[in-house]
Amino acid sequence: MGAEAGGPRDPAPGQQLRALFYALPPAESSFRTVEEVPDYVEKSIPFFITFIGLEFAVSWIQKRKLPGRINDGISSLSLGILSRLPDILFRSIELISYIYVWNNYRLFELPWDSPWTWYLTLLGVDFAYYCFHRMSHEVNILWAAHQVHHSSEDYNLFTALRQSVLQKYTSWMFNLPMALLIPPSVFAVHLQFNLLYQFWIHTEVINKLGPLEWILNTPSHHRVHHGRNPYCIDKNYGGTLIIWDRMFGTFEAEDAKVVYGLTHPVNSFDPIMLQLRPLAHIWNTFWATPGFCNKLSVIFKGPGWGPGKPRLGLPEEIPVVTGKEVPFNPRVPAYLNYYALVHFAVIVDLYIELLASMTMLSQGTVLMRIGFIILSLASFGLLMENKSKAGILEIIRCLVFIGVYKLGYFRSHFSFLGYAYEVLFSLCAAFWAIQMMKRITSFKDKHH
Repeated sequence: MGAEAGGPRDPAPGQQLRALFYALPPAESSFRTVEEVPDYVEKSIPFFITFIGLEFAVSWIQKRKLPGRINDGISSLSLGILSRLPDILFRSIELISYIYVWNNYRLFELPWDSPWTWYLTLLGVDFAYYCFHRMSHEVNILWAAHQVHHSSEDYNLFTALRQSVLQKYTSWMFNLPMALLIPPSVFAVHLQFNLLYQFWIHTEVINKLGPLEWILNTPSHHRVHHGRNPYCIDKNYGGTLIIWDRMFGTFEAEDAKVVYGLTHPVNSFDPIMLQLRPLAHIWNTFWATPGFCNKLSVIFKGPGWGPGKPRLGLPEEIPVVTGKEVPFNPRVPAYLNYYALVHFAVIVDLYIELLASMTMLSQGTVLMRIGFIILSLASFGLLMENKSKAGILEIIRCLVFIGVYKLGYFRSHFSFLGYAYEVLFSLCAAFWAIQMMKRITSFKDKHH
């Protein structure tokens, strides 16, 4: 039997852990109303951190190397935080649209506490995800949002958290047919489970899983999906299940060593640029392409399309993978990466505190905190690329933090860190001011 009516009930740690693997049975994850459904994604944050640490340990034991890089890891986590910020201000469009259709157009109502409804929703949500995911690779305007997730040249659990801000504003429509008969509370559970399941499959430390490879999406199958090798392109779209790919001809087994990332790498760690540059590319291509029908094709055909080409482009134009590709890794002083790591940890602290206290904060304070988080994430991206304007941005960022922290608008999730943060940001503001003065002096000396 499901939970009784009331507010959301926090899942026990064991239940939350099993939710990551879609292993919570209907009896433990059925709810009468949407309001009762726990936020499984938010409650999974400690497990994300634990599994990332475990992946690093296993990778070091297996291969004597770490599964990723500081700069790429911070970039992935920055994109993950960025993608969740709109949910602080607005209720999920996926749920709003689903509930609207359910309230106004449902044909009949399946029982919310039936195991049959639960398993039907599992299949429905995963099939809807397959359809949306496939369209996100085959329709250029959808790919512009989804490509963020593929832009990392590493493949690890950090990559799982590398998400698009814009994707959810197109994915919602694929779920609406289920709203004709499946209660929103059941859908809300499976929407989260489907997303959480895809976390652990982003790793190279797990090899093939025997007979499970026939039914489930696994790390091996998903490595293929993230590859830029020609044999990997547009394959293995499933979320939890791989059966849809086997049924519709998009399955490919892992074969040659997979090289990860986009066929044309973006070469940046700036989360804002990674989100928006593909849209700018479509905009420029749209106006540069002659003919109204061709302009529409720029938007609605595949990202490899061009006038005179098939809908998805020409396979022979996919860049050849040699196995000698070198990931984007700008040379920067080692202290910059560690500086970004420390300050990113502070931002994670502020983000967690924002999630915990947002119902008690004014709208202005929430917007101020969100604005500072976005400013910080953008600054970290520039720092890890050693861009000259990063120093100025850091001075501004540190001074803003000191001012608003003194005024009480910012607060650490751990109260004992308050004074340490003030000292840290004061020293960092002074450091960057000295660096900027040195740069100005050096510039003047060169011109004299």
